[in-house]
Amino acid sequence: MDFVFEFRYRLSGDDDNQDDIVGRLEKEDCTDALVGIGRPGRIALEFCREADNAFDAMTSALADVKRAIPTAQLIEVRPDLVGLTDIAEFAEVSRQNMHKLACNNAETFPVPVHTGSTTLWHLDDVLRWMMPRGTYPIEPGTLEVASIAKQLNFAIQARQIEPELFRQVQALLA
Repeated sequence: MDFVFEFRYRLSGDDDNQDDIVGRLEKEDCTDALVGIGRPGRIALEFCREADNAFDAMTSALADVKRAIPTAQLIEVRPDLVGLTDIAEFAEVSRQNMHKLACNNAETFPVPVHTGSTTLWHLDDVLRWMMPRGTYPIEPGTLEVASIAKQLNFAIQARQIEPELFRQVQALLA
């Protein structure tokens, strides 16, 4: 099965030659990735990787990128945080329909992780809520990719927690 996901990286100052980076990615079997280098010091890789499951697809891609660009720092995995328009696209419904679905089911619809001018949810949470409630034509593997993307983003964020605070919070949550 093919799994579609995106990795966003911060590049080190040593990795400023775009052609060299693309060449190294190609040598490390990242030919299934669309490479985006729009912002200086950043790179986005949209993979369409064949594997038995999303975990294998995503971890093999991470390993390939690590070999190609060892100093690059993973900063985000997608799809994870999404707005109503994104959710509507995954479910193949209109944004208005998605808004109505969320409002009419406010007690059970997943709680957003960010509210403000843009409201964001974890795609994994919303898909898990939607799947038993209708016949939405969600692509096979999308839930699996969203779940792993969410977990990888949690791991990225966990790296930023101060060790002492982490120990104290861990003790409180035990």
